[in-house]
Amino acid sequence: MDLLKVYNRLYEDFGPQHWWPADSAFEVVLGAVLVQNTSWNNVQKCIDQLRDEKIFSPEAILSIPENVLAEKIRSSGYYHQKARRLRDVLSYFQQSAGGDFARCFSRNPETLRQELLALRGVGPETADSILLYAGNLPFFVVDAYTRRFLYRHHVRIDSKGQPDDFVLQSKNYERIRLFFERRIPRDVSLYNEFHALFVELGKKYCRKTSPLCDQCPLRCFNH
Repeated sequence: MDLLKVYNRLYEDFGPQHWWPADSAFEVVLGAVLVQNTSWNNVQKCIDQLRDEKIFSPEAILSIPENVLAEKIRSSGYYHQKARRLRDVLSYFQQSAGGDFARCFSRNPETLRQELLALRGVGPETADSILLYAGNLPFFVVDAYTRRFLYRHHVRIDSKGQPDDFVLQSKNYERIRLFFERRIPRDVSLYNEFHALFVELGKKYCRKTSPLCDQCPLRCFNH
């Protein structure tokens, strides 16, 4: 499958998505942790509350007790775990670059990625979201919507022709990420928009249940 043709078809149908919805690198990091296993609507509620209560900086979040932070982000679900994860991630940026996100993202990207992955509760999707959307670094984000697209279009991710359910296994994240990165230009803007377009595709047509395959803008790629 020609992935650039897929991208162009989605862009033609949906237009630019203006994703990630954030005004700063800090806000991207905040959202990337909170959005784990929940919808963006729930994350937005947390962000709005933190902003309204003037707890909207790494320093402010790290200055309050973890249990208090957990209550502030309750609507994101798993809020005790996410409070710990958020503090760990923000502490990492504070310790590695004095809270200067731009300076931190200027370091070796692969080293930075491995350090993020070493943090408690930070998986590859969260790490790559932070690197792409906060750091403007070219790492393709693989999420459930991406996997669903690959699965339903019977896309093989290597020359061996792996079974269709291969792409649904989370342990194969890296191979799926590299599948995209090796087939399309390594470009931040392209990765940014492509990921957002897959999200929109998954919400509108390629739904988890009752997919609208006959209306999908990518139905032509089934042949």
